[in-house]
Amino acid sequence: MPKTLSPTHKWIWLAVLLIGVVPPAGAQRPDAALPATGKTLDLESAVRIALDQNPLNRAASEGIAVAKEAVGEARAPFYPDLGLNAGYSRWERHAFLPNGIGRLGIPSLIGPTNDWFSGVATRYTLFDFGQRRAELKAAQAREGVAKEEAARVRQDIVLEVHQAYFGLVAALETARVVQEALRRAEDHLRLARLQKEAGAVPQVDVVRAQVEVADAGLTLARAESLVRIGRGGLNTAMGLPVETRLDIDTRIRELTRPDDISLTEAMNKAVELRPEIRAAEQRIAASRSGVSAAKGAFGPKVRGEARFGWQDTTFFPNDKDWLVGLSLDLPLFDGFSRKHKLARAKAEVSKEEADSARLAQTVRQKVWTAYSRLTESFAVVASTDALVRDAQESLRLANERYKVGAGTITDLLDSETALARAEATRVAAQWDYQIARAVLRRSVGDLAVDGTP
Repeated sequence: MPKTLSPTHKWIWLAVLLIGVVPPAGAQRPDAALPATGKTLDLESAVRIALDQNPLNRAASEGIAVAKEAVGEARAPFYPDLGLNAGYSRWERHAFLPNGIGRLGIPSLIGPTNDWFSGVATRYTLFDFGQRRAELKAAQAREGVAKEEAARVRQDIVLEVHQAYFGLVAALETARVVQEALRRAEDHLRLARLQKEAGAVPQVDVVRAQVEVADAGLTLARAESLVRIGRGGLNTAMGLPVETRLDIDTRIRELTRPDDISLTEAMNKAVELRPEIRAAEQRIAASRSGVSAAKGAFGPKVRGEARFGWQDTTFFPNDKDWLVGLSLDLPLFDGFSRKHKLARAKAEVSKEEADSARLAQTVRQKVWTAYSRLTESFAVVASTDALVRDAQESLRLANERYKVGAGTITDLLDSETALARAEATRVAAQWDYQIARAVLRRSVGDLAVDGTP
C-alpha cells in the first residue's frame, strides 16, 4: 500500500483490496444521495473558501492584531504623560514651631481648613539608556513572529484542504471503479446462469457468482461511509458546516516528473521561505532586543515634570500652583534583579538560536522525506497503468475460456478480483501522487495560499 495515503484513502484501498468485490446490482452510488448543487467545486475554489471561512485563519489574523497593539503599547512611552487632576480634602495639622515663636501669638495649630485643587500635570522621560527603544524593537519583532505564524497557519490550512480534497476524490473515484466492477460481476453472473442452463457448468458456479455479488454489499456500505466522512473532512477543512452538500471536480491533474525538481535547490528554498524559519529569526531578534532592554535597566533615567493648577479653600480656587523640574533616577541596588534579568535575556537568545538551527535541520529533512515519497508515488502511478492493462487482459482470457468450458469459475472470479484491485490501486496511486506533491510544496514553503495551482 502507498505510504502517504490519507486515512480515508487507506480505508478505501483496503476495503477493495481485502474484499475484492463490487456493490450489488441496482445499488446507488455513494455520492448519489447528495444532490448536485449546480456548481462543481474545484481545488482552487476550495482553498479560497477555506482561507475565508476557516476559524484558524481568522484566529491567526487576530493574533497579528494583538501583536500590532502591543507595538503601540511599546511606543507609548515615547510620548509624554498628560493628566487632569482635581480633588478636595479637609485637614488640620499641628505645626512644630521653634522655641520662642509661640510667644509672638502665632498659633501652632493649623486648621481645620478646606483644600480644593485642580490642574494639569505632565511627565516625560528624556533619557532612559535605550530601554524604550529596545522594548519597541522587541515588540516589532514579536509582531513579525505573529505575521509569520499566520502565514504558517494559512499554508497548513491549504495543505489540509489539499489532503481532504484529494482524499474525497479518491473515495468518489474508488466508488466509480467499484460501480464498473459491479457491471462486470453482473455479466459473470448472467454468464454462469447461461452456462448452467446449457448444462456446461454445475449449479455451484452460479452460487459462487451470487455469493460474490452479495458480498459486495459490505464494500458498498464501507464506500458510502468513507465518502460521507471525506465530505465532512473537506467541509471542516474549508470552515463550512460538516453537513454541507457539494459536488467536486474529479478530473485527474497533470503529473510532473520528480526528476525535474532539484532537491538541493528545494531544501535551500525551504530554509529561505518557510514561515517557521522566518518566525524563528524574528524570535531571535526579539530576544536580542530583550538583552538591550535589560542592559538599559542599569543606566540612569532622566525625566521632566511640570504641573500647573489652582489651589484654595473655596470650591473655585484662585491661587495658582505650578511646578517645573527634572529628576534623575539611578538604581544602585535591587537584590541583583537586573543582573539576573540580563543573564536570562542572554540565555533566551542562545536558546532561540539553537532552536532556529534545529528547525532548519528539520525543514531540510522534511523536504528530503517529501521528495522521496513523491518519487515513490510517481513510480507507482507509472506502473499501475501496466498493471491494469495486464489485469484486463487476464480477465478477458479467463472470460473467453469460461465461455468455451476451458476455464473454471474460480479462474474467472480471481481475474475479476485482480482487476478490481488493480483499478483501485491506480486510483489510489493517482491521488496519492497529488497529496505527495502538495506535501512537498508545503515542506518547501511555496504552497499557494491564494487559490492558484
